[in-house]
Amino acid sequence: MKITKVTAWVENFELTRPYSISSRRITAVENILVQLETANGLVGLGCASPAPSVTKESPQACRENLLHGALDWLVGRETYELVALCRELETRYPATPAARAAVDMALHDLLARHLDIPLVTLLGQVFPRLPTSITIGIKSLAETLAEAEEYLGRGFRILKVKVGQNLEEDLERLHQLRAKVGAAVTIRVDPNQGYSAADVTRFVAQSAALDLEFLEQPLPVQALATQRTLPEALKARIAADENLLSERDALDLIVPPRACGIFNIKLMKCGGLTPARRIADLAQTAGITLMWGCMDESIISITAALHQALAHPATRYLDLDGSLDLARDVVQGGFILEEGYLRPRATAGLGVERI
Repeated sequence: MKITKVTAWVENFELTRPYSISSRRITAVENILVQLETANGLVGLGCASPAPSVTKESPQACRENLLHGALDWLVGRETYELVALCRELETRYPATPAARAAVDMALHDLLARHLDIPLVTLLGQVFPRLPTSITIGIKSLAETLAEAEEYLGRGFRILKVKVGQNLEEDLERLHQLRAKVGAAVTIRVDPNQGYSAADVTRFVAQSAALDLEFLEQPLPVQALATQRTLPEALKARIAADENLLSERDALDLIVPPRACGIFNIKLMKCGGLTPARRIADLAQTAGITLMWGCMDESIISITAALHQALAHPATRYLDLDGSLDLARDVVQGGFILEEGYLRPRATAGLGVERI
């Protein structure tokens, strides 16, 4: 079935709960949406959420690769050309991974809809569902505790806490948080490159009693050589995020002495489901476990990441809360959230529909 029409447009989404990370405060996000159509009325949807500090791609560059006829080359192509089309994407748009991701997931969605099966079935489902973390930004102690209480009341049992601006305050917040939520709640921590090697050593020593699940991207990207010198037991509990954008990055992280034990794969960083699978396969071969993360994104791309996460045996962690704080969205459906667990809908493709 041929693609007969391609549409792309910009949506600006306000956040219901603005938050801070070590480098900036986030109150809203720009997403670029892609819609592919066939003559018989099938629709495939994709979403790009560029973030220069993470994807190394400006919103302007992303727009230029998606809007104003930039995707007209897809018209007339067949849905079953998925592999070739995704390969072509990497040639056409090498420097804009979020733009590639939007088209890649729309192509996957369209083919699965054509086959009338959920995308996760096409990809080879391994897990029926998995729990996701939900994120608490850098906030005051009182705000942190109140937000945690709210999330626990909504059924979440994994909290990801942003840190990295002040080590003393980070430790105090985490000690108070653990005392508040008890031992049954999982806490993972994300400094977003905000610590030095000395900070990491001190943080680990002074948080040892808190039973933290893992530490995500504690050091700056440029400190990778230093990260390799950390104790092996500590590196096994470090998740690479900003250090992991591509397959080349994955290979570099794996080269002995390896720099981490967990890969945080985000579709926006690597360019979509196709390269994400290649990174995931490398990780599995090397004994690296997978977390699937996100930006602030529409349900469209969060669902795409969920389908791929549930279809890879190396997946251990989800951090797919990026659509939960959007003040609005352009679609409905997609994933089902129950007591902190995410599962896909048993409908064709991504199971999302335009509102």
